[in-house]
Amino acid sequence: MRDHDRRRFLQLSAAGVGTAALSGWMKVLADNAKIATPAGKKHKSCILLWMDGGPSHKDTFDLKPDSKGAGEFKPIATAAAGIQISEHLPKVAGIMNHGVLVRGMSTPEGAHPRAKYNLHTGYREGQGGLTYPSLGSIVASEIGDPAADVPNFVSIGNRSYGAGFLGPKYQPLIVTDPSKGVEDLKAAVTDKKFADRTSLLDQMEKAFYHEYQATAAVDHKTAIDRAVKLMHSKQAKAFDLSGEPAKAKEQYGSGKFAEGCLMARRLVEIGVPFVEVALGGWDTHQDNFTKVKALSGQVDAALSALVTDLKDRGLLDSTLVVWMGEFGRTPHINTRGDKPGRDHYPKAWTLAMFGGGIKGGRVIGKTDKEGATVEERPVKTGDFLATVCDVLGVDHTKENMAASGRPIRIVDKGSNPFTKEIV
Repeated sequence: MRDHDRRRFLQLSAAGVGTAALSGWMKVLADNAKIATPAGKKHKSCILLWMDGGPSHKDTFDLKPDSKGAGEFKPIATAAAGIQISEHLPKVAGIMNHGVLVRGMSTPEGAHPRAKYNLHTGYREGQGGLTYPSLGSIVASEIGDPAADVPNFVSIGNRSYGAGFLGPKYQPLIVTDPSKGVEDLKAAVTDKKFADRTSLLDQMEKAFYHEYQATAAVDHKTAIDRAVKLMHSKQAKAFDLSGEPAKAKEQYGSGKFAEGCLMARRLVEIGVPFVEVALGGWDTHQDNFTKVKALSGQVDAALSALVTDLKDRGLLDSTLVVWMGEFGRTPHINTRGDKPGRDHYPKAWTLAMFGGGIKGGRVIGKTDKEGATVEERPVKTGDFLATVCDVLGVDHTKENMAASGRPIRIVDKGSNPFTKEIV
C-alpha cells in the first residue's frame, strides 16, 4: 500500500471508531495525547482562573481611592484585616482570609500574545528558538497520574497554551462549552461494533508503526487509547454538570465561567492536577468601568463559591486557586473615546491566590500611591511561577530535555520565589 493511501486508510478507519469521533472531542485527543509521569506520587492540584485581556488592578484588588486615576469604584473591607478590595467583589471580600494578593507583579510584556505566553510559560516568546511548555503541561508531566482515565490538564472555555517541546502527550484537553461537557463520549454504534473497529484500528496502526516507526503514529495511537479509556470510564461523569444540585449551580452564578469553575471543582475532586478556566472581556480600552463591574460580578460569585466549595469538601488545602491575567491596566484613565478606559500596563499589577496550603490574609508587594510602580517586593514572572511550583510540590529548578538535546529549566535561572512568605 502506498504511503498516501495508507494514511488515508488510517484516517478513514479512525473515523470508523464511531461517527461521534468526527464532531469534537476525539479529534481533540487525537491532536493532544495523554500524560506520562512517575507513578506513586500524590500532589496538590491547581485551578488557574485566567482573566483574558488583562484586568485593571486599580478597579479590582489594588484600589487607590485618592489617586488621580482612581476611577468610579470604592474599596471595601475584607475578612482579612487591613486588606481592602473593590466594592464589586463583596463575596470575594468574605474569603480573603484564605487568599494572598500579589500586588507587586511587574512583568516584561505589554502585548497580549507575548504577555500571555510569558505568564503561561515563564519564558519570552522566541527565546532560544524554542516553544516552551505552559504551567499546565509542566504540572501534568511532573505530578500527573499516567494511569488516570481523565487527562491531567484540562482547559475550559479557551484554547490554552500547551506542551511546547514536552510533546503532545502533555497537551490539554479542551472543553469549549462546560454546559455541554466533553461531547460524543458515547459511541454511535453498538458496543460490539465499537470494539471490533477499535481492534481493527489498533492492528493497522501497529503494522504502520512497525514499517515506518513514525512518532506521530505513536502519538495518535496513545490519543485513541486514552479516548476509548475515557469513554468507558465512570470518571467521565465529572464533565457532566447535569447532576449538580440546583442550589450548587446558583452559588456559582450563571454563564460559562461559572459552569467552568464548577467543572473545575469536579475535576480536581477526581484527581485532575491542573485545570484552567478562562473569562474573557478584560481588554477594557473603552468603557472600562461598566465592563469591569459586570465582569467582577461573574468573578465574585464563581470565585467565592469555588473557594467555599473546596473548603467544605476538604479540598482547599490541596488545591491552589490562582486568579490572574496577562498584565494590569494603566493607573491613569484614557479619554480617547466616548467612554473612559484603561490601556495595557505590565509594569505594576495584581494577581490573587487562594488555598493550596498557603497562609491567607496576606499581601505580597506594594505599589505607589498611583498604582503605577512597585515600591516593595517586586514579583517577576519567574518569581511567581517558581512559587506556584513550590506550593504544588514541583521542583522548579528541574531541567527537561528539548528535542534538540538542550536542557531547559522548568523556571529560568534568577527566580526569587516568595514561597516562604506565604507557606
